[in-house]
Amino acid sequence: MAAFKTLDDLGDVTGKVALVRVDLNLPMKDGSATDVTRVEAIKSTVLELAEKGAKVLMLAHFGRPGGKRSSVLSTSMVVGDVEGVLGKELMFIPEVAGPVVEQSIGILRNGDIGLLDNTRFWAGETENDPNFAQSIAAHGDFFVNDAFSAAHRAHATTEGITHHLPSYAGRAMERELKALEAALGTPEQPVAAVVGGAKVSTKLAVLENLVGKVQHLIIGGGMANTFLAARGVNVGKSLCEHDLTDTASKIMDEADHAGCTVHLPYDVVVSKEFAANPDSLRTCNVHEVTEDEMILDIGPLATEALADVLKTCRTLVWNGPLGAFETEPFDAATVALARHAAALTQEGSLISVAGGGDTVAALAQAGVTQDVTYISTAGGAFLEWMEGKELPGVAALSK
Repeated sequence: MAAFKTLDDLGDVTGKVALVRVDLNLPMKDGSATDVTRVEAIKSTVLELAEKGAKVLMLAHFGRPGGKRSSVLSTSMVVGDVEGVLGKELMFIPEVAGPVVEQSIGILRNGDIGLLDNTRFWAGETENDPNFAQSIAAHGDFFVNDAFSAAHRAHATTEGITHHLPSYAGRAMERELKALEAALGTPEQPVAAVVGGAKVSTKLAVLENLVGKVQHLIIGGGMANTFLAARGVNVGKSLCEHDLTDTASKIMDEADHAGCTVHLPYDVVVSKEFAANPDSLRTCNVHEVTEDEMILDIGPLATEALADVLKTCRTLVWNGPLGAFETEPFDAATVALARHAAALTQEGSLISVAGGGDTVAALAQAGVTQDVTYISTAGGAFLEWMEGKELPGVAALSK
């Protein structure tokens, strides 16, 4: 990963205008945010700049307005939630460029914070229009990107703006990049990766990238069924992409040549129906699944074996659950392995980095959110990073 500038590289910012890209795409219900984790993530950057005397202008998108104004998708909807987390009053500015923004900057005092309207109200944002980027940049003295979750998009306020202003990584971005570098860039060996989820097709690029970078690839979720089928196992009526068994075989061959061990379950939890605590629930050897059964979780013996694998590793990257964790008791393997990884992390023997919506929810269900090294809430950006892709918003910050 190329070196990037951080807030530590800034000189005196008193009276200067900081344009700060943040992620305020919050889940809402009845006009209020149901989760302010993303605001908590940017708090340190925004308050640090304000305390140093900068005039802070936050840039953010909210939903997908498609280049048109929409009152329900205005960032004004989240002002109260953001103020509650920051503990400071915000000035809402219903534009992103032009005279209204310039007048507002004149009103702001050093250390004040403003929130510009939804950057996606203008088509130039998602098109990365250089003129649009320049019109926003004209109001700032420097740019800070603290929205890793939007870093996989080459938009005007993530990539385009960096061509016009000195650009820096915010504290949340800095934490994320350092954690990801420690996990797959220059990790402590050996490295294990847990990749779960329903379909191989959505994680193909991830799997192909990982086999050359990790020593242990643990495959769970519906994806594991496709790999089991590729090995000739009858998976009954389990979720399985039978058209991708050749692809799964190819990935396993590549892993073998790269010295990467692919771990698939040898005991599984099955049921004839997908429901909470069904009557037909049983645990069996993976070769004993009947035609009318579906695999819904990894069994206890396989889970214990995976825990032993983690004991031999120094780094863990986790994306996706091992079973249908939303429904009991098919969360058992995910919860057990998550708690084991957390315990190893707390002992200081494992660096654990996890990401993706389902993964974050699964770790929360296991009660170990605070016990792993780093959790990324970035979603798409985290997945593209696992695929080995260059993220435009990160590349733009390189020194």
